[in-house]
Amino acid sequence: MEYDDVVRTTFAARDFTADDVSDDDLYRILDTARFAPSGGNRQGAHVVVIRDPVTKRALADLSRTGGRRYLAQKAAGENPWNPVHPTAVTQSELDAVRGLGAFVAPIADAPVVLVITVDLASVAALDADLDRIAVVPGGSVYPLIWNILTAARAAGFGGTITTMAVAEEPAVRELLGIPEHHALAAVVPLGRPVRQLTRLRRAEVEAFVTREKFDGSAFGR
Repeated sequence: MEYDDVVRTTFAARDFTADDVSDDDLYRILDTARFAPSGGNRQGAHVVVIRDPVTKRALADLSRTGGRRYLAQKAAGENPWNPVHPTAVTQSELDAVRGLGAFVAPIADAPVVLVITVDLASVAALDADLDRIAVVPGGSVYPLIWNILTAARAAGFGGTITTMAVAEEPAVRELLGIPEHHALAAVVPLGRPVRQLTRLRRAEVEAFVTREKFDGSAFGR
């Protein structure tokens, strides 16, 4: 596939066929993805390849805490897990959530699941002292994850970034033997999608790019 086709059609795949993702296929995907940039080129990311059904099910179960709140907030019209607007969701609303099993099922059902962590000793957190949630350290791991998804797309596979398990990071750490100084960045189920989407909906350039200042005129052709 041409580069433009890959980046314009890499979608969040959650439903997979029974086809396997062989070690050879996965190695080629990761061999391409490894050229992603990272802070200081320190390359502090680590990928755990998981095929064991018991471990995949455990990861899906550990994603239920984050998923429950996500679904409850979405049903309440909130932006789930948003750091700016605190949630008003009650415990009874959390307890009433339905569809949680289907929400985490891709992690249990995918042929292979990748758990990606980043060594906090390798990142440059320039925003660590600001009075807001730090986002800069993610630049040392999420480009790699995106490269994994686009390389998978080019090879006819697909997946999605899931972060619900991060809410239970200590338990995931224990499950997989993740070192204390590594942060859980994402759990990525991979497989051959049941449907291959070819058209995605995204905001036009003019909707989020401006000239000279944040409130400057829209950048367009």
